[in-house]
Amino acid sequence: MKGRIYLIPVTLGGNDFKDVIPEKVIAITRRLRFFVVENLRSARRFLRLIDKGFPIDESVFYELSEHTVEKDISHFLEPVKNGHDIGLMSEAGLPGIADPGARLVALAHQNKIVVTPLSGPSSIIMALISSGLNGQNFSFNGYLPVKPAERETKLRALEKKADEGYAQIFMETPYRNQKMLESILRTCCKDTMLCIAANITLSTESIKTMKISEWKMNIPDLNGRLVIYVLQ
Repeated sequence: MKGRIYLIPVTLGGNDFKDVIPEKVIAITRRLRFFVVENLRSARRFLRLIDKGFPIDESVFYELSEHTVEKDISHFLEPVKNGHDIGLMSEAGLPGIADPGARLVALAHQNKIVVTPLSGPSSIIMALISSGLNGQNFSFNGYLPVKPAERETKLRALEKKADEGYAQIFMETPYRNQKMLESILRTCCKDTMLCIAANITLSTESIKTMKISEWKMNIPDLNGRLVIYVLQ
């Protein structure tokens, strides 16, 4: 009998895990001893957060990043083939969304292995549903180019899609968020709607949707914050 792969949600930051992770999910995670994780250190920290006595030294961890080769990913499935359940964890939120874990899930389906998603926070989806923008038609675009000129070209392309009725979701690393906002305000039309969803699920959470012209009069400080942008 093969095991299964559980897609384990992780908090988006902070220590109040009981506020965002269902009790059933915590119980399932606590009993697992095999994990495929995006980052070893953050995964161990999360397990110790939900259970201070979690047997880290008795557990097996496989690290799956964008640089992991396919033959190693196949090796990660060996415990499942031997009857053990595995937990797949992203650094934050749900695995498989803006996360290399999708590669393991795809391989699991090819090998007829059961994949079970567990409920938990996704900053991308939570930003969209709280933006007031189009939840029927939308695209997630991940990270935009770092170079200013390339980034602004991409923003113009996204704004064009937004004009056609498709909400455009994207993100940036915390230390580049202020530069990203400057590019958005400099590039996009004044009547384009922009949602800035910062620090979702944390005590410092802030979610606001306004026109570009309104944001220009109320420019927030986004340095060091975890931000999801929705444009339409």
